[in-house]
Amino acid sequence: MHDIKVLIVDDSAIVRKIFTEELSREPGIQVVGTAPDPYVARDKIVRLKPDVITLDIEMPRMDGITFLKKLMKYHPLPVVIVSSLTPKGGKLALEAIESGAVEVLSKPGAAYSVGDMKQQLVDKIKAAARARVRERKDEPLIGETSVELPTRALQETTNKVIAIGASTGGTEALKEVLTKFPPTIPGILVVQHMPPNFTTAFAKRLDGLCQITVKEAENGDSVLPGRALIAPGNYHMLLKRSGARYYVSVKNGPLVCHQRPSVDVLFNATAEYAGPNAIGVILTGMGSDGARGLLKMRQAGARTIGQDEASCVVYGMPKEAAKMGAVEKVAPLNRIAQEVVNFV
Repeated sequence: MHDIKVLIVDDSAIVRKIFTEELSREPGIQVVGTAPDPYVARDKIVRLKPDVITLDIEMPRMDGITFLKKLMKYHPLPVVIVSSLTPKGGKLALEAIESGAVEVLSKPGAAYSVGDMKQQLVDKIKAAARARVRERKDEPLIGETSVELPTRALQETTNKVIAIGASTGGTEALKEVLTKFPPTIPGILVVQHMPPNFTTAFAKRLDGLCQITVKEAENGDSVLPGRALIAPGNYHMLLKRSGARYYVSVKNGPLVCHQRPSVDVLFNATAEYAGPNAIGVILTGMGSDGARGLLKMRQAGARTIGQDEASCVVYGMPKEAAKMGAVEKVAPLNRIAQEVVNFV
């Protein structure tokens, strides 16, 4: 394997300098160039042929999202967005993911502290280098692809819970799955590896696209049919139960599998409190977070689904889960919603 060739695109000279210095110390990564704006970046992409690009959103001459859309159309490459994710910026970051970015990383407020995020940046660059970059296609109307849930199923599945975990490439995968669910689907819990301020905008975006309600989870929220709860960035989300009522606990805690929120944390709690009433789904992502938790769910009697390799952006988490025997059913992304309904 050759070193991962990285092009840094950022209008801040200080950021470009620190990124170059920090990444150049990392074995397996080679910074082949930097660019202060998309016009310079365009020429360097052709000349230097980078494997991965780090891209800021707010830049002179052309904003990062406009450039990203052009890049994905004419010269697709794995892109890691590195931006200051204010609540406003979170929406821009979501647009970037939808336009083809593989990963998003929150830039510290002060340029001198950028070096503190080195390990996260390294991990996301390595994940991006393994990603399959696909052409962006227009989305069909939700109603044309919605999965029908039999009427009698609602009464039978009042106390069922669907737990879904994802990482790299997961935001688009989740959109594909959640937009196909009918409003009568059992309650859904989602952990997507995301930084703070990102999950609020992500949940709002999905809520506008789906037939179900989607919201960022708050401590004590009930798990209800027709509603998906997204774990907040930097907080773990656990399923709890009080009598027949399922609800979530949102709390701080140590990193699990280097992540917070962690898919394993959600899946372990779901195995404990829902047992055979649960369905677990593990989607695209780098690493192994969720694999052991999904195994625990299956051992507790839950039905489990793993995304197949061909449709994953990074076939890491589903692969590890499959190797452990945690996956009962392997399915392509465009079939996962139907498989969930079949299990319901």
